[in-house]
Order: sequence, then C-alpha cells, then structure tokens
Amino acid sequence: MSERTRVLIVDDHPVVRRGLRMMLEGESWVEAIVEAATCAEAVSLAVTEAVGVVAMDVALPDGDGVEATGRILRARPEIRVLMLTMADDEDVVNRSLRTGARGYVLKDTDPDVIVDALRTVAGGGLVLGPRVGPQLLTSLQRQPAELPAPFNLLTPRERDILRHLATGETNARIARRFGLSEKTVRNQLSTVFAKLGVSDRVQAALLARDAGLTA
Repeated sequence: MSERTRVLIVDDHPVVRRGLRMMLEGESWVEAIVEAATCAEAVSLAVTEAVGVVAMDVALPDGDGVEATGRILRARPEIRVLMLTMADDEDVVNRSLRTGARGYVLKDTDPDVIVDALRTVAGGGLVLGPRVGPQLLTSLQRQPAELPAPFNLLTPRERDILRHLATGETNARIARRFGLSEKTVRNQLSTVFAKLGVSDRVQAALLARDAGLTA
C-alpha cells in the first residue's frame, strides 16, 4: 500500500484491542489507530474519524457487528471492513460478506496473518482466513445464486474464466477452452481484477481458491 490509513478496532475486550493495537503500531501503512467497544461507538467513530479500515468483532454488548458493519457502509461505503471474531459459523460468514465486509478471519489465527489480512482489505482485496474458505464453499454449493461480494459483481463468463485462472491455466489455454482470442481473455481478466480489487492474476487466484471458486 502506498497510502497510510486509519484503523478502527472494534471489540469489547480491552485486552484484544490492546493486542491488536500493538501488532499494528509498527506497520508503515497504518496512520493512526482508533478503538471502539460497542456498535454505537464503532458507527460514530467510523463516520467522524476518517477511518479507512475496520477490524470488526461480531458479538458486541449493544448488538451485532454485522449489523453495525451495514450501518457503517451505508454511511461510508468506501470503508473496508474485516470481520475479526471467534464466530466460526458459515451463516455469519455469508451474512457478513453479503453485508459488504471485505474479509472474515478468526481471532485465533496467527497474528501475522491477521495483520496481513487487514493490510489486504485496506488495499481493496478480499480475505477469507484459514478454515473459513471450506465453510464458504459448502454454503456456495448450496446457494450458488448468492455469491458473496465482490464475486457477485462478476458475470457468469468472468466467473468461469476466474475459476480456470485459479487452477493455473494460461490465457492461451483459457482462450482455447472458451473459443475466445487471448486479447479478449486479457481484457476480461482486467475487468475481473478491477471488480475484485486486486492487481494481478496471483492475487485473483488466491481469492478464488480461498472462496472455493475453482474449476
């Protein structure tokens, strides 16, 4: 990331907030860190403190972090939210992503992975932490019409191309598979990258694999 951003940590446990703050304070992409312990505080601070990215817990004293995420994004749609929670539940994962969260990571994940997930989300990417991907795949197989953001922005052809890219196929092979020119495949992949908020095929492939979108 070339620009620094303000991070909002939302968690009702001071120890969790302090630990995450300590992990983020040395990061060059972090401009400042703001803390909230409730949904109400989170929504207020997100709007007034020029926050760029939010680490959002799900279970909060005055409500649901997913609902708070929706309120934040309705007020400031440019904010990126990473759900950071102990809620290992596929329904909560799906609800979070449909609400607009850009990622979902469990609190017992390695600290370096959590920091990297926040950095990725802040940069516009999508992150599904360890153990989240398989759950999401199961849910998507049951409800294929309800792809999570940002995959729901892709056309069926773009999703097909992404699936084959994720298995390591070259542009030339993808073009032959669908009867397209390589130029058309390159153009469609550029559109896919823009919709997913990534800059190259490696990042796109990782997102697709994490979400179970493989051929």
